[in-house]
Amino acid sequence: MNIVHGTWEPLPATRWEDGFLSGNGHHGALVFGDPNDERVVVTHHTLVRPNGDEEASRPPRLAAELPALQDRLLAGDLHAAESFTDGRDLQWVQPFHPAFQVRLRRSPGEEPRRYRRSVDFTTGVAKAVCEGWSSRVFVSRADDVIVQHVTAPDLDIALDHRLPSAPPGLAVGDGALLTPEGALLTQRVRYPGTDTAYTGVTLLVVAGGSTTLTPPGVRVAGADSVLLLTRVLRHTGDLDTTSHAHALRALQPDDEDPYTTLLDRHTALHRPAYERVTLDLDADPAERAFPGSELLTHPDSPALLERLFAAGRYHLLSASGLFPPRLVGLWTGDWNTAWAGAFTNDANLNLQTASAAAAALPEVTAAHASLIERQLPDWAANARAVFGARGVVAPAHTDGESGLTYHFSREYPLHLWTAGADWLLKPLVDHDETRGERDPRTAHALAQVALFYEDFLTRTDPRPDADGHLVVVPSYSPENRPANASWGAINAAMDLSAARHALLTAAGYHPEHADRWRALADRLPPHRINADGALAEWAWPGLDDTYDHRHLSHLYGVWPLDEINPYDTPDLAAAAHRALELRGAENDSAHGHLHHALVAARLRDGERVAHALGQVLRGDFFHASLMSAHYPNRDVYNADAAHTLPAVLIEMLVQSTPDRLVLLPALPKAYPKGQLLGIRTRFGAELDLTWNPHEATAVLRPTRSHRVELRTSSGTQPLDLVAGEDHVLALGAW
Repeated sequence: MNIVHGTWEPLPATRWEDGFLSGNGHHGALVFGDPNDERVVVTHHTLVRPNGDEEASRPPRLAAELPALQDRLLAGDLHAAESFTDGRDLQWVQPFHPAFQVRLRRSPGEEPRRYRRSVDFTTGVAKAVCEGWSSRVFVSRADDVIVQHVTAPDLDIALDHRLPSAPPGLAVGDGALLTPEGALLTQRVRYPGTDTAYTGVTLLVVAGGSTTLTPPGVRVAGADSVLLLTRVLRHTGDLDTTSHAHALRALQPDDEDPYTTLLDRHTALHRPAYERVTLDLDADPAERAFPGSELLTHPDSPALLERLFAAGRYHLLSASGLFPPRLVGLWTGDWNTAWAGAFTNDANLNLQTASAAAAALPEVTAAHASLIERQLPDWAANARAVFGARGVVAPAHTDGESGLTYHFSREYPLHLWTAGADWLLKPLVDHDETRGERDPRTAHALAQVALFYEDFLTRTDPRPDADGHLVVVPSYSPENRPANASWGAINAAMDLSAARHALLTAAGYHPEHADRWRALADRLPPHRINADGALAEWAWPGLDDTYDHRHLSHLYGVWPLDEINPYDTPDLAAAAHRALELRGAENDSAHGHLHHALVAARLRDGERVAHALGQVLRGDFFHASLMSAHYPNRDVYNADAAHTLPAVLIEMLVQSTPDRLVLLPALPKAYPKGQLLGIRTRFGAELDLTWNPHEATAVLRPTRSHRVELRTSSGTQPLDLVAGEDHVLALGAW
């Protein structure tokens, strides 16, 4: 294993949070424990616990009350939106949870000798070895199955649903059956008060020795090895496992080394995706060899950033398939997942997937697109119920099963957030630009967003000097509030940026409607610069900023949009930078620090990027697994830092739009030498970048002919690219 493209530990993981991870975007495996009691926690993106009344899981029917709310807000009632509700209590989306653990126990003996565990990012194999025992686990992209190969002569094997915080009242049924190849284990778990359940099926292929039933599991004695194949299915009513057992048997290769054959089929898909982009920061080879837990104690080491970049790509790819990553990626060892382990759309999901287009992970974008496509009818229901409008409005939270807006409260009026659809579609637009083709699903969704704005943007600014500008009312800036008003307000900067971007982008995809949508975008008001010289979070005069907050919603125009930048809008960029300077970290959320870094990179502030990275690297945010936490001191298992960090490192080195390339815009002084290989640009070229203290070289491999503007610290120049012809840029200064 190349140590940059994997990590290792010399001791077993006694906490599930430190367990190494594997996944294929459907099934997940979290491996922890020791040779005498190894545990593989099985997860699946579909496993969400039903949480009650179907009627309470619908969007509030408030459209008839919308005109009155708009009148009150425009008349100066700054708390009017607090009553824009149907009176329901806050309801969370269905919480994500683990299925069970595959537990393999040996008779306790002497302490394991020469123990080592590792995970290879290029293959997805989590491996543990010691004298007399070995275990290898991966989740196959080719066969959608969890594969575990164990060498130990004697084992007790069972499926165990007893995981932390499992709710009372689960109806659990276990099955164990001897088969010609070894045994078949099943476990059905029915949620309390419902006909919904999930069932795990594990096929054991035993080489040598004997297998006996020890309900609810089996005992294997004297075996050379055991191969376990596991799947889990969520279903309603009873499930006949016969066909699923046959499907697992059909996966067995008819050769002497079935594990290797299964691994080769998986690796043929996983390895090329993972290896498309690599980062080398010229780290000390001795530090590169450290186990992950030791490397985390060296926050200034380039080796740490190299490994976290690699781990972030690996975990992001492994969590993406059926859906993109949840707040916990695809893994948890506890039923009590913070914030329901949901897809939190108003910040976290897009931050986690921010590197997908540039870092050549179309698998992640495809998963993101799949989530949106499945939920678009629910988004339309939100628009009708809350706003009485055509088109679509995205929810701020979803469990993956429903896209309806029902998670909101007085302090979190998330049902007022209208920017969500544009925010969630932006990565799909970036992907289209990168590959040079427009996905018809993205085109359709953008048209639906534009239709919403046609119906919603009907109120004009009543002030005499307003020049007939439209107003976004009500307007919500996740998850903040003005210092002198309530959460539901007017003209949040994010809403203005989103409406403008959505209408103009939809016009580009749909020329037949372009004039109408561009005219509507032109009537939106400009951003406001407040008395502190900062871009105001609310453009409506009289609404004061609240600076100490983890979210940076108002800087949506800087990142990920291109609306505000140092080249085309220098005054607004300066105001955005001032807003960034004034922004506090509030509760030290990892996503807040890294969102700050992404905006700082766009504004060419390398030292601010370094500071934000330092807050995370020095804040004890990472477990030994290199999965991260939401808060410092490894508090609350959460994938935001792990998955977002690669995007920060890319943005500080390379930025692109369909017509511009910016090289080394925000490189911190701590990383004077390195190379970033395989980056995709939004003008359709692959890019390799190498730099040292004296020079930098970029190699562009364009797939289409195009003129772009090249920006470096030395200035600006046009760059004519020809499809199929490599272009080498030698930069004497940057």
